[in-house]
Amino acid sequence: MKEKTGTKKPIALGGRTWAALLTFGLFGQIAWVIENMYFNVFLYNTISGDTAMIAAMVAASAVTATVTTLFMGALSDKLGRRKAFIVVGYLLWGVSVAAFAGVSVQSLGRFVPVAEAAHAAALTVVILDCVMTFFGSTANDAAFNAWVTDVTAAENRGRVETVLAVMPLVAMLVVFGGLDGLTQAGNWSLFFLIVGGITLLGGVLGCFFIKEPETLTRAEGSYFGNILYGLRPSVVKANQKLYLSLAALGIYCMSQQVYMPYLIIYIQRFLGITNYTFLLAGVLVASSLISVAFGKTIDRRGKLTCLGFAGPVGIIGLGLMYLARHQWGVLVSGTVMLGGGMLIAACCNGLIRDYTPQGKAGLFQGIRIIFQVLIPMVTGPYIGVAVIRNTGLTYEDLGTVKQVPTAEIFLAAAGLLVALAVPYFLLKKKEAAEKCR
Repeated sequence: MKEKTGTKKPIALGGRTWAALLTFGLFGQIAWVIENMYFNVFLYNTISGDTAMIAAMVAASAVTATVTTLFMGALSDKLGRRKAFIVVGYLLWGVSVAAFAGVSVQSLGRFVPVAEAAHAAALTVVILDCVMTFFGSTANDAAFNAWVTDVTAAENRGRVETVLAVMPLVAMLVVFGGLDGLTQAGNWSLFFLIVGGITLLGGVLGCFFIKEPETLTRAEGSYFGNILYGLRPSVVKANQKLYLSLAALGIYCMSQQVYMPYLIIYIQRFLGITNYTFLLAGVLVASSLISVAFGKTIDRRGKLTCLGFAGPVGIIGLGLMYLARHQWGVLVSGTVMLGGGMLIAACCNGLIRDYTPQGKAGLFQGIRIIFQVLIPMVTGPYIGVAVIRNTGLTYEDLGTVKQVPTAEIFLAAAGLLVALAVPYFLLKKKEAAEKCR
């Protein structure tokens, strides 16, 4: 399917569809912010200061997300249903997030020897993280993302993807602005209960906002055959532009995972900025406005064209973050870094939806997660750990030696993002060849 550009009037989505996009885009990302950033801080501050444990948790979650999305995405297509997976998934997702309220070294100390309580608590966090990832990936990665592909078209996906790309940052803003004070005060139990309740509310609202796509039909073929559909060499060969777009998204996400799991710890411990709520709020608001402002431009000029602009901006932003040492420098650098990153994500995700074969959105959600989650999260955090350990900066807290992330993580991320040029130029080459036919 070719990417459509030009001045054609975008197809209207309707108020109910936009309500669902905004609700599940935001509520789901609030839960993912907790999973991607605050579980790390929770583990680091209250249980273990070993950044390798954080990397292990991120990797285990990534594997869970990938396997879940492969199986549940294919099942969603096989049954020809999206709504039930979204609604029930969000309800159970909320319950699993709230369950973290009961995890602590002290609570585990009642059941295991005191000397082993910290290790048991760390393992419990990793296991619970995988449980909540199963429900979250079922609801969001497998069902909701397939639903978005079902209800949108190439002509309006630029606007939709820029709005969805903003949601992780809006979610960060909500969490940092409204809930971060609880974590800084050590009130983690209330923090997890509130976020769990918000996620559960998303499932309730889904009963009213989500409508099964009219064009959705049951997938043909066997269920297990459909699970492996996107891994077949013949499918890859027949959809080369889709897989190049997935590779581009994977490179961006890998770059992001080098620094993102350690970002809050970096701000607190390396930069020494303890009151970072307003700083992050400024970065998130400015980045979000930039992303939304470019939505119509992406639809008008084309996703691939805009990707060629967004990539260098993201690299420059990472370079600026390496140099920034004070709040105003971080504000400007972070805005460029995250603004460019959101545009990269919006362009890549829009291309992926455009190139997804009609009626097979669920079958490719697991493949998308392989590139968006599995590969980045089992590589990026460990690259970050290697960089952090190489710098050797540590501090001692209550007898525990903790590693401090340093600015070099942004240089490593920038180096990885340069590789985005490979799938970009290959896509440009294929696009030019098609125009010559």
